[in-house]
Amino acid sequence: MNIQFIKQIPSSAHIIEQIPLPEGIKKHKQKRDADIRKIFEGKDNRLLVIIGPCSADNEDSVCEYIGRLAKVQDKVKRELLIIPRIYTNKPRTTGEGYKGMVHQPDPSEKTDLYEGIKAIRRLHIKALSEFGMAAADEMLYPENYTYLADVLAYNAVGARSVENQQHRLTASGVATPVGMKNPTSGDFTVMLNAIKAAQIEHNFIYNGWEVQTAGNDFAHAILRGAIDINGRNIPNYHYEDLIHFARAYAERDLKNPAIIVDTNHANSGKLFFEQPRIAKEIMYSRNYDKTLKSIIKGLMIESYLVEGSQNIGDNVYGKSITDACLGWDETQRLLFSIAENH
Repeated sequence: MNIQFIKQIPSSAHIIEQIPLPEGIKKHKQKRDADIRKIFEGKDNRLLVIIGPCSADNEDSVCEYIGRLAKVQDKVKRELLIIPRIYTNKPRTTGEGYKGMVHQPDPSEKTDLYEGIKAIRRLHIKALSEFGMAAADEMLYPENYTYLADVLAYNAVGARSVENQQHRLTASGVATPVGMKNPTSGDFTVMLNAIKAAQIEHNFIYNGWEVQTAGNDFAHAILRGAIDINGRNIPNYHYEDLIHFARAYAERDLKNPAIIVDTNHANSGKLFFEQPRIAKEIMYSRNYDKTLKSIIKGLMIESYLVEGSQNIGDNVYGKSITDACLGWDETQRLLFSIAENH
């Protein structure tokens, strides 16, 4: 075996005992979870906005960003329910580059997964405790879900993971909504199969246990655009794309049909500054067609304190070290615009 065993990672029970969720926050978290479920059930007509940095790289700047989001949330609470992105695992196409806070709590230091797991739990708890905002994270490593199960409001399964059996089976046991992205090929069938798999019960091996899941009624679709065989970006947020997919969704026997539209990635061609235009087009389509009004439950947007991106070591506070993001001023204007056109 060509693997070096460095150190054993403590169980989630041990980490949670070390870094517990404060008792006073649990009721607020339960209410927030219930509010999010109501949106997916069609019992609350607010729009979800899952927004934040491409990757969470620094606790101070991420928390400053979330604090600003919380103030906007107070102003648009009748129209929007904002879920901050605290993405602590970063998938890498070639396996190279910064893999997220779970790998490197300090991007300038060496990998330390034990400290990383503790750092991401502290960050999610801080977002909840100080700002009342349970956050979203990406399920890059299904076995790590248990470390954050009590603090997350939303999970996403990425375009490169959506075909993976362990991601699908684990999603079936997650207590919060799980968004399944379309694969990079854009194949809707793959995503719909993933949603079906996540919505039914399963028996499988998980973290050394034989487990049984009950199925996740709130597994749903995230449209993030695609890439063709020549490497060109193919958006899937236009009206015709949305209608076509909504019809394909309706043909399946799936619970709580829902679409979240990602305004970045292949939908924007990774041109982060196009996100406001794309969001406005989606809102227009949603208001134009009653089917889309019903099934489009939210938007996913990448933004941070400072627009653009930087290299590790440039040390610009609040600027992404992975994909480029909108800056705060544009973010705030966009959130108010979405609320106004809700």
